[in-house]
Amino acid sequence: MRLDRAASIEDLRLRARRRIPRFAFDLVDGGAESERNLRRNSEAFEEVQLTPRYMVDVSKIDTGTEIFGQSFAAPFGMAPIGMLNAFWPGADLALARLCAAEDIPYVASSAASTTLEALAEAAQSNGWFQLYVSSDESVTEGLILRAKAAGYEVMMVTADVPAAGKRDRDIRNQLSVPFRITPEVLAGLVANPVWSLATLRHGKPNIANYADLLQAATSYADVQKTLITPGFTWEALERLRDRWKGKLVVKGILHPDDAVRCAEMGCDGIVVSNHGGRQVAFGPPTIEALPAIAKALSGRIKIILDSGIRRGADIVRAKALGADFTLAGRALAFGVGAGGEAGARRAFEILSLELVRTLGQVGTPSFSEVGPSLLSRQP
Repeated sequence: MRLDRAASIEDLRLRARRRIPRFAFDLVDGGAESERNLRRNSEAFEEVQLTPRYMVDVSKIDTGTEIFGQSFAAPFGMAPIGMLNAFWPGADLALARLCAAEDIPYVASSAASTTLEALAEAAQSNGWFQLYVSSDESVTEGLILRAKAAGYEVMMVTADVPAAGKRDRDIRNQLSVPFRITPEVLAGLVANPVWSLATLRHGKPNIANYADLLQAATSYADVQKTLITPGFTWEALERLRDRWKGKLVVKGILHPDDAVRCAEMGCDGIVVSNHGGRQVAFGPPTIEALPAIAKALSGRIKIILDSGIRRGADIVRAKALGADFTLAGRALAFGVGAGGEAGARRAFEILSLELVRTLGQVGTPSFSEVGPSLLSRQP
């Protein structure tokens, strides 16, 4: 399938699956355990019905939005994904450049395959930084200092990794960091020569921001110990709030009480997220958790939603249910896997076109005007 014939994000996903070795594709495509939560994230969006309104002039559609004092051309950005260069070589920088060109936020993962400094430069003024709080306080402090020096003004601290998610696909694929060449991996490399040659040019992917710490790592479990902090508490978040002078966003909120507590602590926003279904195999889809959180916050701080966005209509659904902004991770990553930078642009085009068409079909020419009145059923 040519990229211009890809009609949906799912089309791009299927194309990416044909171009990428199974062990690398599953690293991004997979979820926790039975992957029910991963599937429900997307399926639950389709259950949110919007009522079309007609006889409205929708000849001009405005998708622009403002968040954290900055205006963007569209109400969605790139969610953080760790080790994305293992999915497609050069994916991190391709997506950062896309976000700069299309004027949307790029959230650089602290577990990225590219340094946070290089990603800040590629994303230009649209870069946000996502922090995994390490069990080693000196590691966390070092990342904060680097993020500040690189010019990031928004820091997104991930709260939903107190324990490692059990990803059955990774276990079956014997995923390890650094990668080991097993017979299965070798077969995948031979069957996917474009990916293999591109990886050879770019070099073996690793977690660039932890390079010194991970030199001695012999398994993925060793890597997870660096990224996971069972002792991350509200008190630790409060210290981070005092430490970081820019905008602070807490990612991984699913309970209204936790959202309110973030607001009371002076955080600037939250991300209603279940880590794309990659950490917890149970629990609610994010679009189902959103209404109660929005009601509890009553506009006190910004609400961002991620996990499960595959259609432009999903962005409108999230806004109607109370989100101020959204993030899409896999949707844009599938574009890169399907066709490198050109594929990333195609993924952005698909979401943007669907967003514009949805706004036109519901008779709302400005995204800022989307609200609960569009919902066929009130939550």
